[in-house]
This record gives sequence, C-alpha cells and structure tokens, in this order.
Amino acid sequence: MAKEMPSRYDHTLVENGKYDYWLENKCFESGKDLNKTPFCIVIPPPNVTGKLHLGHAWDGTLQDLIIRYKHLKGFDTLWVPGCDHAGIATQAKVEGELRKKGISRYDLGREKFLDVVWDWKHQYHDFILEQWKVYLLIIVKKDLP
Repeated sequence: MAKEMPSRYDHTLVENGKYDYWLENKCFESGKDLNKTPFCIVIPPPNVTGKLHLGHAWDGTLQDLIIRYKHLKGFDTLWVPGCDHAGIATQAKVEGELRKKGISRYDLGREKFLDVVWDWKHQYHDFILEQWKVYLLIIVKKDLP
C-alpha cells in the first residue's frame, strides 16, 4: 500500500496547531527551571505603522540567535513577542497618511483624529500579530523546549 506524496509542499499541514501547542505548553513562559539563571528578550516591538517587512525578520532572526545561544549556555530563556502600544510612531504614520490627502489632525479635531488612529491600529495590529506567528512558525521554526 503505497502512500502518494503531494507534488507541492503545503505549509498549513506542517504548521497546523503548532502555535496553539506552544501556547498550551507555555513555551512563551519562563521559570520552568528555577536552578537556572533567567535570561529574557522582550522583542523591541514593531510599531503599528503598517505591515512588517524584511527588517523586522532580520531583527527577529538576530534575537532568535541570541536566545538560542543563551539557552544552549544553560540559561532559563524567554523570548516575548509583542507590539508597540505607546502609539507615537503610529500617530506619526497616520499623520503622514493624512498629509498625503491634504488633511492635518487639526482639521479633523481631537475626537475624529483619535477615531482615525484607532481605525489604523485595528487595521494593522492584528495583521502584525499574525505576521509574528507566521514568522515564528516558518522562519525561525522555534523549537526551544
């Protein structure tokens, strides 16, 4: 009984359930071995200024190398992904987009401008988080215990 191999690689079959498995098994939590010195990297968060790009992947790769090195050196490691919530860069990006349309935040007034910023945040924040998940699943293939 021969099993036929698909002609194309389907990443969804490989990735299916991995991120949920990592969450269920607390792979993003430290303190598993209190005899080890803790070492943590809180990802310098991407700002909610649009979609992630190659620079974010490069930065994430460097952090992945550091955290794996520390893990191999016997540290209790934790690598925490995240997103910027301070909003300064997001505000600057939104103001830039408004300028392209010939509008300033002062033209809109405080409440309307806040609505526009929140709309931007809702448009890109969840997308960025999904991009981080894909990054961890495909690029880094995070397999630290």
